[in-house]
Amino acid sequence: MTASLASVVRRLGRPVTYTRWLHLLMATVAGVLTGFLHGGTFRTGGWETWLRLAMLPVPLVLAAALVPVVRRVEGLQAQLLLTPGPHGPEQRAASGIATTPSARWRDRARTAGWLLLRLETGVAVTALTVQLPMLAVAFGMAAAGRPSHLSGLPAIGAPHWWYGLLVPLPLVLLLAVALGAGALMARAARLLLGPSAAERLAALEARTERLLAHNQLAQELHDSIGHALTVTVVQAGAARAAGAAEFTDRALAAIEETGRQALGDLERALRLLREDAPRPADRPLLTEAERLLESARAAGSAVSAELSGPLADLPGPVSREGYRMVQEALTNVLRHAGPVPVSVRIAADGGVLELDVRNPLPAVPAGPGSGGRGLRGIRERATLLGGEARTGPADGTWRVSVRLPLPA
Repeated sequence: MTASLASVVRRLGRPVTYTRWLHLLMATVAGVLTGFLHGGTFRTGGWETWLRLAMLPVPLVLAAALVPVVRRVEGLQAQLLLTPGPHGPEQRAASGIATTPSARWRDRARTAGWLLLRLETGVAVTALTVQLPMLAVAFGMAAAGRPSHLSGLPAIGAPHWWYGLLVPLPLVLLLAVALGAGALMARAARLLLGPSAAERLAALEARTERLLAHNQLAQELHDSIGHALTVTVVQAGAARAAGAAEFTDRALAAIEETGRQALGDLERALRLLREDAPRPADRPLLTEAERLLESARAAGSAVSAELSGPLADLPGPVSREGYRMVQEALTNVLRHAGPVPVSVRIAADGGVLELDVRNPLPAVPAGPGSGGRGLRGIRERATLLGGEARTGPADGTWRVSVRLPLPA
């Protein structure tokens, strides 16, 4: 009992209790406006007036529910007044109340149900908000020996001091009604103004798109920046070991060019987190693979390359992902084997794009599937494009082999 009383007291101290109360009182505005337009609504007074305020706006409310934007307005109002703050984008999304216009007749029907419930509950709570404090005043006047004849209230019997004991009861009842009605409306808002199945599916798809964009950002950073850092480390180590001024100059020039390319890749990747996210066409294509080969050569690797087929005519997604796969394969060679001979084959023929990167097996990770996230990323990219990728030892070499289907 004590715990329940403490819970009620805590709820009375929460601002949301009174914003919900305000939300219900605002629902009576439609009844008051239609009451002024309908003659005689406020002449009789008493409970008959409240009944008219609850019934006259019903046709107007049902007509308003047909307007798509009304659902959005009611959803925003319910989020602000019925759910606890703060009201940032994340909190609003988690409120379970939609703020999109009605798109289907089912949405309009739910909006109509919400408007009717809010109207009738709001008028009832407003009536009690007006009448119950007046009843408390009447009890107080009767306790003081002054009979009251307040409008809309039944006449109280002969004045007596014990009426003073009844003064708090109407106020306690009013607070209980406000608490209960507010909680009821918050639940009803989630039920009647909550997202439809189609909206939930659209939200899930949008969230999936964001997660894919974040994964793409991670992969882009791993591939481009990892490649640049690997080339830079290998170049710097080779220059120090060589001790020749001419070789050092070439190494510094290669490091400068690699760093410049990495900065460009980094800028493109970071735009994925901004509103001006780059178009996919802004990412490098397989036709630019020569810069990867030159970067590996500058790091000391003897690179033999074979590029054949109409690479410029490849579909954008295939060409972009193929570039990243070759980049990661070369990065893996430089990181784990150093400046060793590398053979690269890129061929588009017979409806298939083939990528093949090989280097001597010693000093590279042994066993299929090794090589960490980079090689795993190659396999993931290939799978998403409907192809396959194999990595591991083959004929005395470490081989990365990718086959991607091409549309007719």
